[in-house]
Amino acid sequence: MFPTEMKFIHTADWQLGKPFAGISDSLKRAHVSRERIEAVRRIGEAAVREGASFVLVAGDLFDSLTPERATVSAACLAVGSIPVPVVVIPGNHDHGGPGSIWTRPFFLAERDSLAPNLIVLLEERPYEIEGAVIFPCPLLRRSAVSDPAAWLRDRQVFNAFGDLRPRILMAHGSIGEFQSLDDDDRVAGISSSSIDLGRLDRDAFDYAALGDWHGTKQVGTKAWYAGTPEQDRFSKGEENRPGNILLVEASRGAVPKVDVLRTSRLGWEALHYSFSSDSDLELLSGMLDGLFQKEHGRFLLNLVLEGSLGLEASVRLEQLLQSLEARLLRLKLENRVRTAPGPVEIEALTGNASDPLTARVAGRLAGMAAGEGDEAQLAALALRELHGLFILEGGR
Repeated sequence: MFPTEMKFIHTADWQLGKPFAGISDSLKRAHVSRERIEAVRRIGEAAVREGASFVLVAGDLFDSLTPERATVSAACLAVGSIPVPVVVIPGNHDHGGPGSIWTRPFFLAERDSLAPNLIVLLEERPYEIEGAVIFPCPLLRRSAVSDPAAWLRDRQVFNAFGDLRPRILMAHGSIGEFQSLDDDDRVAGISSSSIDLGRLDRDAFDYAALGDWHGTKQVGTKAWYAGTPEQDRFSKGEENRPGNILLVEASRGAVPKVDVLRTSRLGWEALHYSFSSDSDLELLSGMLDGLFQKEHGRFLLNLVLEGSLGLEASVRLEQLLQSLEARLLRLKLENRVRTAPGPVEIEALTGNASDPLTARVAGRLAGMAAGEGDEAQLAALALRELHGLFILEGGR
């Protein structure tokens, strides 16, 4: 007799080996990449804690067809530490066609040695696992010409199993407007395949484990995107909720119960801040301290700054940005702040009787900075540098 209810983990889009080209520092880049491997171990811990019978990875375990050997070994070590079967289908990044990672001797040897629990489904045929039947839709090319789930439109595929085991569909691709395509994908020419669940008999399966959309998203009564377990990009909109896995309880003919479990450790934060006065700089600094709680080393920040600051405040802003650049894993900065010297600051420079040359230069720059356009902003920046030197020399 098979159990009538099955508990398992649904995850996808690990993309192990992702290069993270936007992170310039090699040590920080390696740290972010390594955190994706650690997320796999956290998935295993969740499987044990929640009593899951197996783990489903709905595509894109690797970021490419040709991951580095070190990445392959690290992946197999992490998967091998999970004490239940880990069932994988290829996605668009690691498809199962010619030249894929899945048939390469090195991968096969490492899997056999380190991760005998790793099951890769490369064919469109049901796979029976203890307590459930899985219907995989593996991608055998980067972008499938036809719907990868089309083979399941034949009702006889499901009718071959008349017992009470839950039937689980696995697929990787986009449904309607939900398409996961980041800037790296566009550069590489990677696009998603289209899945049409509407053409399937909804009563024939009990859960659809989907991959490709990097946020956790329910797209039907019995269909979910798990999202990537470790966030890998700055979120675009509140609907995109990455950094999770799904704990699923499915039974034949019933609506599945799905719980979202947080697994992401890195923080990808976004902040848009506008300065209206120099005192706002202290407010921004306090806001950032509250956000990072002295754990800068696990955060990446997309920071957009606008408004205007005086000369001294502009210098302090530059110092703050330099510290953030050094402390954070990544600072993606769009700095649209104008330097607008105040009357007191201009008077201190132009009225510097001990250095007439500096005073004359400051006066000319102040006149230029009062105008508009790029020349005015360049003059204001030059004034800022001059003010910095003035402060270093003690205001003499």
